[in-house]
Amino acid sequence: MDVNLQFKGLWAVVLGGSSGFGFASVQKLASHGMNIALLYREMSGAEKVLLNTLSTIAAQNNVQILPYNINALDQSGRDIFIEKFSSIAQSGSVKLLMHSIARGNLKPLAALNTSELSAEDIQLTSYAMANSLLDWTRLLLKHKLFHTDSRIIGLTSEGAHKYWDSYAAIAIAKASLESLAKYMAVEFSPVGLKTNIIQAGVTETPALKMIPGSEKLIENGIKRNPMGRMTKPKDVANVVYLLCTDEAFWINGSLIHVDGGEHCK
Repeated sequence: MDVNLQFKGLWAVVLGGSSGFGFASVQKLASHGMNIALLYREMSGAEKVLLNTLSTIAAQNNVQILPYNINALDQSGRDIFIEKFSSIAQSGSVKLLMHSIARGNLKPLAALNTSELSAEDIQLTSYAMANSLLDWTRLLLKHKLFHTDSRIIGLTSEGAHKYWDSYAAIAIAKASLESLAKYMAVEFSPVGLKTNIIQAGVTETPALKMIPGSEKLIENGIKRNPMGRMTKPKDVANVVYLLCTDEAFWINGSLIHVDGGEHCK
């Protein structure tokens, strides 16, 4: 089989794919013939640039890329998406659901001069970056859109396992996502879904730059990495692609380090 056409007729639904890991995965999967439904939130100026880029990628690879500038965390947004997408995609054609939403509160637990993290902040962040994956999985299942051998991929970070400044809400969400994925791997496997989590190394993405002290994280990431450089979005996209191949059929319930060995030091 021509590897550039190996996913012909199949779809990826990418939640949060306008930049970073999600966008790199869109590029990689499209180059192998996979159609993409891309959900994101962008202002009009940034969206215009994004749409032009997506149009170019689609034309170069002879695939469909459907952009949806909607709130993936809201029921009405999901309703809009499923109505439009199900009229285009065939039943059983979604090979991948990728959760790459980066929307969380970056506040300390205790602060004297600034606002501190509230229970509501934690709740909203946990839904955005963890629990919403379950709702999206159930939605695609309900409408019979998943392929009989599908992949669900979420993204975590080292910040879920060690202290990063002002990262508590996101760390809680990422830890929750890792636990959720284990249960999804077991309970959704009878319907052909394989659920895995990728832990990327420190990567210079727009989301990382929002974290206080990100310059130090980048500096330390380079020093720690035995490969001598930071992780790049395309490194993660390559593994997303690999997990979608037939050869990855038996990988389920795993946390996969994509960091060049950075986690070893």
